[in-house]
Amino acid sequence: MNFTRWSARFPGTQRRAAARTEHAAAQAKRGEGAVPAARGGRADPGAERSTPADGHPADSTVSGTGTGTGPGTATGTTPAQRTGVLTAVPSLDELPVREVLDRLPALVALVHGPEHRVAYVNDAYTAGFGARTPGAPAHEALPELGELGLLPLLDQVQRSGKPRTAKNRTAPGGASSYTVTCTPVEFPRTGTGTASEAEAHHAGVLIHLADVTDHAEAAERLRASERRQREAAVTLQRSLLPQELEQPDDLRIAATYQPGGTEAAVGGDWYDVITLGAGRTALVIGDVMGRGVRAAAVMGQLRTAVRAYARLDLPPHEVLQLLDGLAAEIDASQIATCVYAVHDPNEGLLAYASAGHLPILVRDEHGTVRRAADPTGPPLGTGGWLHTSGSIALGPGSTAVLYTDGLVERRGEDIDEGVAALERALAGAQGTPSVICDRLMRALGVDADHDDDVAVMVLQQPARSGADAELFHNAALELLGGIEAAPRARAFAQGVLASWRFPVELCDLGVLAASELVANSLQHGTPPMRLRLRRTDRRLIIEVTDGDDHLPRRRRAEPADETGRGISIVATIASSWGSRRTPGGGKAVWCEFALPDR
Repeated sequence: MNFTRWSARFPGTQRRAAARTEHAAAQAKRGEGAVPAARGGRADPGAERSTPADGHPADSTVSGTGTGTGPGTATGTTPAQRTGVLTAVPSLDELPVREVLDRLPALVALVHGPEHRVAYVNDAYTAGFGARTPGAPAHEALPELGELGLLPLLDQVQRSGKPRTAKNRTAPGGASSYTVTCTPVEFPRTGTGTASEAEAHHAGVLIHLADVTDHAEAAERLRASERRQREAAVTLQRSLLPQELEQPDDLRIAATYQPGGTEAAVGGDWYDVITLGAGRTALVIGDVMGRGVRAAAVMGQLRTAVRAYARLDLPPHEVLQLLDGLAAEIDASQIATCVYAVHDPNEGLLAYASAGHLPILVRDEHGTVRRAADPTGPPLGTGGWLHTSGSIALGPGSTAVLYTDGLVERRGEDIDEGVAALERALAGAQGTPSVICDRLMRALGVDADHDDDVAVMVLQQPARSGADAELFHNAALELLGGIEAAPRARAFAQGVLASWRFPVELCDLGVLAASELVANSLQHGTPPMRLRLRRTDRRLIIEVTDGDDHLPRRRRAEPADETGRGISIVATIASSWGSRRTPGGGKAVWCEFALPDR
């Protein structure tokens, strides 16, 4: 239904429409720029558009927002068009500027001249900072601008003629915060003087202060929450790292952890030192690819798992295989890099396996730095990869460095450049492991504002001489022949332990342990067999190797059993004992005796 045509049948409707048409025509004759009345029906092709005196069509805007498409409504027409009238909107030039500025909720001030003399402040400014004296310089009349640090900004805006914005400026007393926009304006030029003087005098700045206190408080609450979360992550991270490193007999070890700066989220870097027995030591360093408390929690689980797997005394690559499966179970969305290494003082080697981690660096006693070569597998948690082990020499006088990527990785630089810089720093670093840690951190530019957390571990194999060297000895015997090897082993152990000047009680216990281990190897093992005795400044180590890879276990022997008591005897008299498979096939069974304090 066409409502316009239908309603035109009401009494008086036609008279009102005619009156509106006559009124619009009268406005057009007076040159007010109104468009002639439009009729509800089809437009008259011959109708002429009214124009102002300058000959250009009047720039008028249709009043109303009607675009109704309901029943009986012409699509795209306004109520004014449907009633036959188009209403003009006043020009922006006709609006009173002062009245608009006075009603703004934002604080507005207008200054002019080189001294920024006050020309105007609106009601909101007066309510916020009090009444201001017109004509006075800004540094006197508007002291709050100086406290907000805006006076230099006014000079800059006036010189450059470009607007500037200063965000989150805190007002005196810290009660409110403002985002300030300074816009250059030109006053009408009056009076005499040179062009430059007139320009300087009539150049002004419109200052607009928007209250952003709520935004600033919300941002501060967010920053405080992030600080609390970071502190919690750092606390968790440090609590999960070893509080005190184990110090093996044959190595000197130091490690350090430096969390990232306040703007950096804490990651999952970790390190650990694990004594395996028989003088062997496991060293591990890793990095969880994540940030915050979650990464620290995953790191703690991985570190605990490493210590458990290390007790199995497995080769490095087998430990990483176990960790790889565990990492995927802990969190499939996070991966970690890791290096697991085992130092054996008898071999003078550092056996290692890497899961996507950076290479170990070793400096020998002559100052030459070498990188541990491949093999390197993918990070932990990726699955489907068989890691392999490698080895690098670590003789007396050598220093090795294990580290995470935060030490050598820089934005915009290749990571190999960072590793090369670490090599140069290590070549010139001297001193104890803790001193070398500090020197490497400084040489690589790691400070409190570093953008990533860093873990570094330094280990040294001391070159002993003099009285210190007398505390470290090795002796070995190849076990050849049949059952006569047992008495030969006992005689060998008796002579060696006596030459090392051990107390009689310790010599007897050592001979008994060596006899039981050799007897066990002769009965259950295969050639080649070897007895090794080693002393350090803190312990006596007895170890027997053979060619059979079946590991012994301690069990309870029944009264009628003739065998099965050897390992129980060794476990009873020794401080600790254990067994492991050797790389070339076979096994090693060992026990330790703690030496009395000197």
